[in-house]
Amino acid sequence: MWVVATAGHVDHGKSTLVRALTGMEPDRWAEERRRGMTIDLGFAWTTLPSGGTLAFVDVPGHERFVPNMLAGVGPVPAALIVVGADEGWMPQSAEHLAALDALGVSYGLLAVTRADLADPTPAMARARREIAATSLGEVEAVAVSAVTGAGLPELRAALDRLVARLPDPALDAPVRLWVDRAFTVRGSGTVVTGTLGGGRLRVGDALELADTGEPVRVRGLHALGEARAEVDAVARVAVNLRGLPRDRVGRGDALLRPGRFGRTDLLDVRLTGDPAADLPATLMLHVGSAAVPARVRPLGVDTVRLRLARPLPLLIGDRALLRDPGRRHVAGGVTVLDVDPPPLRRRGAAAARADVLAGMDGRPDPAGELRRRRLVRAGQLTRMGVPPTATPVAGDWLADPEHWRELGRRLTEEVTRHAAAHPLAAGVPVDALRHRLGLPDRALVTALLRPPLRLRDGLVTAASAPTLPDPVARAVERVRSEYGDRPFQAPETHHLAGLGLGPKEIGAAVRAGALLRLAENVVLLPGAPDDAVRVLAGLPQPFTLSAARQALGTTRRVAVPLLELLDRRGVTRRLPDDAREVVRPPG
Repeated sequence: MWVVATAGHVDHGKSTLVRALTGMEPDRWAEERRRGMTIDLGFAWTTLPSGGTLAFVDVPGHERFVPNMLAGVGPVPAALIVVGADEGWMPQSAEHLAALDALGVSYGLLAVTRADLADPTPAMARARREIAATSLGEVEAVAVSAVTGAGLPELRAALDRLVARLPDPALDAPVRLWVDRAFTVRGSGTVVTGTLGGGRLRVGDALELADTGEPVRVRGLHALGEARAEVDAVARVAVNLRGLPRDRVGRGDALLRPGRFGRTDLLDVRLTGDPAADLPATLMLHVGSAAVPARVRPLGVDTVRLRLARPLPLLIGDRALLRDPGRRHVAGGVTVLDVDPPPLRRRGAAAARADVLAGMDGRPDPAGELRRRRLVRAGQLTRMGVPPTATPVAGDWLADPEHWRELGRRLTEEVTRHAAAHPLAAGVPVDALRHRLGLPDRALVTALLRPPLRLRDGLVTAASAPTLPDPVARAVERVRSEYGDRPFQAPETHHLAGLGLGPKEIGAAVRAGALLRLAENVVLLPGAPDDAVRVLAGLPQPFTLSAARQALGTTRRVAVPLLELLDRRGVTRRLPDDAREVVRPPG
């Protein structure tokens, strides 16, 4: 299936032409048929000479209903521009063409209708000149009369040639179905319709609503009036949603593939049309079937920042248009450059941002996004429309290579600086380093660690043996001189404090290997365990705790944790009766 939207001035016969081509009535409302004027979007389809199916989105031509027209044209890849031979080029012809140009529509066909009422040659010549100056370029033109049928076979053949030139749809694209109608069917519930521009829909698919993010499930699908198990793009499709009240969805909402789209109310765009400096403060942004008020902040000559009245599921590279409804004027088309732009808080930030945007063209650029963002989650890039290509550095975090190297250098500097400023500290807490480096996740700190840095008990330190400050080294030497000949006696806490060894100094000495901490407030010289094994090996085996204590000449306060340490090292073994034996004699 292919989908084409009509465009043109009111009363130039768009709906009459669609009716003649399809045999279907595109005007759905009784008032439309009574007044002979399309008010809202109409839909019809026909079989082309090649055998393919062409669906029409018939749009209103009256200036009062331009927002409705834009809702129909927004998601459609091609247009059938209709100009009446009797009236020729008219104001709404120009505004509809400006809208197509702003949206970047590049496939089209001109039909000069009412050829039975006037010579179509002048109207055709003028229309082709106007169209040629837009994104549509040179288009094929056909003169036709829906009343007499003259030219209808030629128009069908021209439509066949038009759709044959359309690019193949991206069937692997994530679904984003802009809703242009929502209604209730008795016995089925809520049904929404739209033009599926990419991807594939299946019955049972889990989707989400763009406006609220709430999950929905596809209960049924219809295309061309028939039930389908699945529908491929490009297609007009009706989607029956399970368990969704009608008042929760409407035109301008969208059905999304979960996890593939973000929602943004702030975006930077490139403008084609009016100069950025001449734009009013508020315009209407039209994208897909949505129309949302937007506050405009010019950044550069052709770049602006838009603040939307409500978030939309936009991707980098999306095309949209800005319209001034008060003047009924299309201000220009926009190409989305960034859906997650940085704040502009400092003086000169807007000018600097304009310089950055000048180098962006709206095409997804994974390396460029990494360079600009430095650190970003892969899922965030995906939801921006940028396929992540780099290898994550931690979890799903991606990093610009140069920035990552700089972070590693800064991490080493921070650990070194901390060690110099706090020589007794065991290391730097991971969270402290995360804050100092401005990292969003502590896993990034761990991923940055390279020798000689290491992580132990939540602290980052250098792997090389620490050097004790002179006062601490002298205090440890006094302990060694006092207890060298009685290695199994632990100095009392008050005595250590008198030597200048408080908790921090003892901790530093333990980490340096100058002291051994057996338990809280139990400190020995580091060679005590090996000396103890030699003494215990000389006892009758197995031996009791009391025998060990007497042989070592120490107290129970020291003997218990010392024997437990030897058990953990596998030098001694505790037996069921709580006796022990030496299982690995000293070498």
